Amino acid sequence: MATTNDIKNGTVLKIDGQLWTITEFQHVKPGKGGAFVRTKMRNVLSGKTVDKTFNAGLKIETANVDRRDYQYLYQDGADYVFMDTSDYDQLTVEGKVVGDAANFMLESQMVTIAMHEGSVLYVELPPSVTLEITYTEPGLQGDRSSAGNKPATVETGYEIHVPLFLEQGTKVKVDTRTGEYLGRVN
Repeated sequence: MATTNDIKNGTVLKIDGQLWTITEFQHVKPGKGGAFVRTKMRNVLSGKTVDKTFNAGLKIETANVDRRDYQYLYQDGADYVFMDTSDYDQLTVEGKVVGDAANFMLESQMVTIAMHEGSVLYVELPPSVTLEITYTEPGLQGDRSSAGNKPATVETGYEIHVPLFLEQGTKVKVDTRTGEYLGRVN
């Protein structure tokens, strides 16, 4: 058992049988009354975000979450196969657990997989990845400003919006959390 004084970003709490990850926290000591901890938490399984306030010194139950680096190997039907690079054990993860991360995963890419009591909670990607545009409408002469966007399909099959001047075969940096275009990669 831990206390609210031990809360930091990334801590996983077990509340009412569900796992919640702390994304933001703030220790507050008002002029009157007792101190408290204001947190923003994300449900590990559903992704739902809530704000919760704890009194200072309150006992909380933390969950032991094992985060390990794995290499993405291939897709097997609806499942995804990963390999632990330290002992070469393979791990098959259901497509619903991988979720939107599948839009940005390339074979042999490193990812972080979080596990709790032997079950996979989620697959975490780096904040941004480099992907090649496989299809987009050709840019027209004069489309060199950042005034407009056009749809482009990247090598994973995911569609993003890019500036008008980008062409097929260009490598771009994509934010894995929002799916937004971040810039061109030379």
